[in-house]
Amino acid sequence: MKRYKVLVLTDHSGHSEQNSIYAIINQLRKHPKCHSIHVASRGLNENAMFFDNMNKEALLGCMISEDIKYTQDGADFSKSLKKLHVEYFDMVLMRLPRPISDEFLLWMDHIFHNAVIINRPKGIITTSTKEFLLNFPKLCSNMRLCTSVADIKREIHKYPVVLKPLKEYGGRGLLKVDENSVNDGNREYETKHFLEAMAENFPEEGYLSMKYLKNVNQGDKRILVVGGEILAASLRLPALGSWLCNVAQGGVSKPADVSSEEQHIVEILNPQLKEKGVLIYGVDTLVDDSGLRVLSEINTLSIGGFPQAEKQTGKPIIRMLIEKIFVYADEWTR
Repeated sequence: MKRYKVLVLTDHSGHSEQNSIYAIINQLRKHPKCHSIHVASRGLNENAMFFDNMNKEALLGCMISEDIKYTQDGADFSKSLKKLHVEYFDMVLMRLPRPISDEFLLWMDHIFHNAVIINRPKGIITTSTKEFLLNFPKLCSNMRLCTSVADIKREIHKYPVVLKPLKEYGGRGLLKVDENSVNDGNREYETKHFLEAMAENFPEEGYLSMKYLKNVNQGDKRILVVGGEILAASLRLPALGSWLCNVAQGGVSKPADVSSEEQHIVEILNPQLKEKGVLIYGVDTLVDDSGLRVLSEINTLSIGGFPQAEKQTGKPIIRMLIEKIFVYADEWTR
């Protein structure tokens, strides 16, 4: 039986008690196929040369020999720090949220070229941008890549839209826009003046514009998928008076079933994601104007919600996740 030397890359500075990484590490460490597990955090100043300057000789981390716990000061990430040699590891589990550059991801693919990386960096580059949704027009509400204010004006002349920054997550930077007003979830602005200001500093990559769906109050469903199998789903409902469903933006979460159209969405997505080395991903859906669930997001970079899903369903979700990780690793190294 092959046993894996696992490296977990994360950033504890943005963690909360709800972060999935603690439960995943603690169960991963006890699995018979895990030889050892080390963790290195971007949140440590000592790791700036690795994460910011891409110096592979400057990675510091610690071996996890007992359960790791969340604390506000991230103490468990700095215990017995030692230099880590990238060549030692044959599995890398990345739990790094934005900001993370494509250059860094490509470098990861290079320095860990003999290791199983979950998810594969090149796959993340392709799939973790909102632009990837344009490959699936039949699964989504009407959408367009807007590379100028003129593009946005053309879209809002047809219907209200939600503008999505291409590389943000957790509801950050989302804007609901119609011809009269712009709403960021907290405040409203006059569209004319807001777009004039936006034109002065328009992001080079643009925004993904998606038709605003009137049934957004029925909730945004997060579906957790590992190895093509749906493990769990939760419905995130917006806070009173808000259109943003993300828990990070004030929404609330409860367990949910998966509809037949959502099963179909995953069946369409999975072959393309699997081909790109994406094992773990989250699919978000909204109810469209005809009452059917449609695709609104694909999350492949730092997918959370596993401990919460385990608590909501009573199923061993994290154990199921880890079993699929090792099945994938065995297939990759065969």
